[in-house]
Amino acid sequence: MKTFEQSRLLKSLPKQFFASLVQKVNSIRAKGHDVINLGQGNPDQPTPKHIVERLKLAADHPENHKYPPFRGKLELKKAAAEFYQREYGVLLNPEKEIAILFGGKAGLVELPQCLLNPGDTMLVPDPGYPDYWSGATLANVHMEMMPLKEENDFLPSFDSISEETAKKAKMMILNYPNNPTGAVANETFFRQTVEFAAKHDICVVHDFAYGSIGFDGKKPLSFLQVDGAKETGVEIYTFSKTYNMAGWRIAFAVGNASVIEAINLMQDHLYVSLFGAVQDAATEALLGSQKAAKEISAMYEKRRDIFISSLQEIGWDVRSPKGSFFSWLKVPEGYTSEEFADLLLEKAYVAVAPGIGFGEYGEGYVRVGLLTSDERLQEAARRIKKLDIF
Repeated sequence: MKTFEQSRLLKSLPKQFFASLVQKVNSIRAKGHDVINLGQGNPDQPTPKHIVERLKLAADHPENHKYPPFRGKLELKKAAAEFYQREYGVLLNPEKEIAILFGGKAGLVELPQCLLNPGDTMLVPDPGYPDYWSGATLANVHMEMMPLKEENDFLPSFDSISEETAKKAKMMILNYPNNPTGAVANETFFRQTVEFAAKHDICVVHDFAYGSIGFDGKKPLSFLQVDGAKETGVEIYTFSKTYNMAGWRIAFAVGNASVIEAINLMQDHLYVSLFGAVQDAATEALLGSQKAAKEISAMYEKRRDIFISSLQEIGWDVRSPKGSFFSWLKVPEGYTSEEFADLLLEKAYVAVAPGIGFGEYGEGYVRVGLLTSDERLQEAARRIKKLDIF
């Protein structure tokens, strides 16, 4: 059979670093070993029942068997607006300041293509979610990395961005609570962000995927809660983490009306919106009981406390994350992040993600997902202890 060559665009896409991690895990499992996989970011619990029930009912409605409205159901947009007013005190126009997305990843990858031209500059966190790089590549734009360092609480330093780079930049991506570091942002930082972005005419895109997962009694801050943020950019909120709806592929963007219109225009040419029943279920998630969402966050905090304390007991000097469902752990001296991850997998049968997979400044760390039971997290710590490296 004839093989057709891929386009230069596809060939230019970043290598999926974590595909190799999956292959390594599968190889160890194929040998009969019980691998505790803490290397991925897929929620391990089911979607709350009341949301699933709403989907089942909505799937029976003939109106949902037709094409949905091109730009999503107004009922869902109104629900998103009500959610933001209830949770964050942010007022939004459902028709002009909210766009329905095919998952948060889709919005993040689409946005550079919506607002940037080939050769433009985009500010990207390092370490960061690798699909930010995919969006930059698809838009053929230049990335300037913003180092996230432990000594600065894993927040970028705007003072370290040269005036020349700041003038060129047209977009900045931020993500708090942060993947992979588990860091959170405060109001002071977001105010600095608005000031910096306004001064240099930069559109801020805040990836708020872990917005519901904050610890120690502190609720993560929405970027839009800060004065001037809506004029400066947008925030992307996904159902994946808040409601364990990762497989449902639904999210929304909120904020600056011109950016929302650009997203909608792009999606007019790509999709005919989401299956109506999924939109109805998402509306139920936003407007219905939030008890399950709070329990999900509390579950991750409990897991964090159990896991971090277990590692500290074996002598591993690690810090507790302040949000998200990830822990960002320093590797022992003498190892690269990939070498240490390979050691844990091959000798302890514990899979973690090497920090280098998230960027140059991820070197020296591994990312652990708190996405298994308390007992499995404790077992992972016991296995690591047996390596006798701390």
